[in-house]
Amino acid sequence: MSGHSKWHNIQRTKNANDAAKARIVTKISRELLVCIRDGGNNPDSNSKLRDMITKAKANNVPNENINRLLAKGSEDKTNYEANTYEGYGIGGIAVMVETLTDNKNRTAGDVRSYFSKYGGNMGATGCVSYLFTQKGVIIATSPYPFGEEDAIMEDSIECGADDYAVDSDDYETSVRFETPVDDLHNAVQFLQNKKYEIQNFEVAYVPMTTVKLTNDELIKKFEQLIDKLEEHDDVQNVYHNFDVGFADR
Repeated sequence: MSGHSKWHNIQRTKNANDAAKARIVTKISRELLVCIRDGGNNPDSNSKLRDMITKAKANNVPNENINRLLAKGSEDKTNYEANTYEGYGIGGIAVMVETLTDNKNRTAGDVRSYFSKYGGNMGATGCVSYLFTQKGVIIATSPYPFGEEDAIMEDSIECGADDYAVDSDDYETSVRFETPVDDLHNAVQFLQNKKYEIQNFEVAYVPMTTVKLTNDELIKKFEQLIDKLEEHDDVQNVYHNFDVGFADR
């Protein structure tokens, strides 16, 4: 029975990973469609689309998916609407939820119910956004062996980053760069030219202060809220000011 149980656990993990990858493809595909709708399907004249294609490739969206969207995206008549919802999770943690939906009432109702179910509450526009600032955020793998933080610091300055953080293990060094919003595109290009492997980049809400939880049950409940929000097809991004360190910030 133990062998069967082990296989079941492996399969469950694989299914969860596959589902997460599928959600990423779905979310980025929606963003691509909106970029095409707003600015056309030529990345040479549509800089937002060009950035989204780079982001899609960094997140392993298949080329055939990207090409299909470029070919047919302008014909898609789905009216996706962008909305941002704000609220507090358990323990007073500020949460911001960016959505892209063809049914605002459905999405708003679902988001509100998740806040309520997991010990929080959705508030009015502006209730927590003042606790965040918008920045360009880039997650990249360093091209330097053994970290070489002096070189990373120089690259951070040259690409126009306001701040950076390094997270290393035995295999690779990941770097999180924060830039002014208007400098994000140029910073991504600079880091690519420096042979950084871009894992993701976006305009994100970065918390100015963070909140800590020490109760394991409260932490678990808050993480359940975030998981539920991120699993929703209409939710593009979730930001919060829970102090979880570099990896999940």
